Amino acid sequence: MFDKVKNIMDLAKSIDFGKLEEISKKVDLGAVMDAVSKMDDKQLHGLMKMLNAGKQKRELPPINGDFYAMDSKLNDTDRALQLKVREFMETEVKPIVNKYWLRDEFPFEIVPKLAALNICGYTYNGYGCMGGSSLMEGIIAAEIARVDASVATFFGVQSGLAMGSIYLCGSEEQKQEWLPKMQQMQVIGAFGLTEPEVGSGAAGGLTTTCRKTTEGWILNGQKKWIGNSTFSDITIIWARDLEDGEVKGFIVRKDNPGFSVEKIKDKMALRIVQNGLITLNHCIIPESDRLQKADSFKDTGKVLQMTRAGVAWMAVGCARGAYENALDYTRKRKQFGKPIASFQLIQNHLVEMLSNLTAMQTLVFRLSELQDKGELRDEHASLAKVFCSLRTRDIVSKAREVMGGNGILLEYNVARFLADAEAIYSYEGTKEINSLIVGRSITGFSAFV
Repeated sequence: MFDKVKNIMDLAKSIDFGKLEEISKKVDLGAVMDAVSKMDDKQLHGLMKMLNAGKQKRELPPINGDFYAMDSKLNDTDRALQLKVREFMETEVKPIVNKYWLRDEFPFEIVPKLAALNICGYTYNGYGCMGGSSLMEGIIAAEIARVDASVATFFGVQSGLAMGSIYLCGSEEQKQEWLPKMQQMQVIGAFGLTEPEVGSGAAGGLTTTCRKTTEGWILNGQKKWIGNSTFSDITIIWARDLEDGEVKGFIVRKDNPGFSVEKIKDKMALRIVQNGLITLNHCIIPESDRLQKADSFKDTGKVLQMTRAGVAWMAVGCARGAYENALDYTRKRKQFGKPIASFQLIQNHLVEMLSNLTAMQTLVFRLSELQDKGELRDEHASLAKVFCSLRTRDIVSKAREVMGGNGILLEYNVARFLADAEAIYSYEGTKEINSLIVGRSITGFSAFV
């Protein structure tokens, strides 16, 4: 009985009697008080809880796209590096990224700061590189892409494709000359494989040619979609030898006669990445700048296999950035008097996004474990590229959907992910080509034409 009296007194204290006259015009206060007096302790407690609910600040769970705590698998040193990269992206890149994306320009001021992280060429041994794990390299790629896929692409071209070509296919002299400077980003690299009329068919259909003469190697042809090429110091060019028909690689310097670059404009995705159309017109390259261990497309393929795994990690980062921004938005955006995150359909979208993201994370973790064991095969990297880039498209689409019309505005940090996911879906091998690589592996039949 005492508890009941106390609950009624607490209820009375919660009433603003100054508003009683106004309230009495809308409800029968006598009937309300009679109903309250007949409530048992449990009912009164529930009523008080309801009345106080609006006064108490709700403690929401942290926004974290790592739902299965995959980061807990990292040791303290690796975890610290992950958080260091995250802080750099949050403080140095995130505040400026929308401006540069909109203007189709590259933020050169971040290059020295990015170099200071000492993560370029992370898995390579020697030449100033860390000699770290493929798993950590993937996590770094995801952390960068979590804020911006364009910066991740710039870094992937520099650290993976350009440095990787020299590391895997260059002579010791070439490695000593270029890799330490590229590791510190004093020299910026690009990777020229794709052509205006040759993308997926690069293995057997390169139209850019090379021919050995007494002057050196003469290169002729064009390369398209070459990231970093408008400002790179060197570009790795892959060309078909007119003599033996094999693909060979060359280190082409930016001031080499016969080498020119035109910026590709009007892109809808990865606008910060400076893609170029390269023209090689009787471009003479000395033998000393030919990659000495690149004698066929199989050697090119070694580079692509290594970096394709990185693209899968980038897709994970892009998806995580979109999911976390969307989740944050839904908890702040109110409609019908409450956050839209409390609506069933919104929660359904968020759970579907998180499900795909978590599946992607577990896949790429295992992929990098295979890579660190030396067991990575083409089909492993291709399956990851197919699945992760496909699921990323779905995640960024749902992220935009839960944000309504605001989802197409740059300021809400999802529109950029929505557009950039389209580029990730296509580069480093289309879904169809990577699917055929996996299909050949599991069936024993090649469906390539």
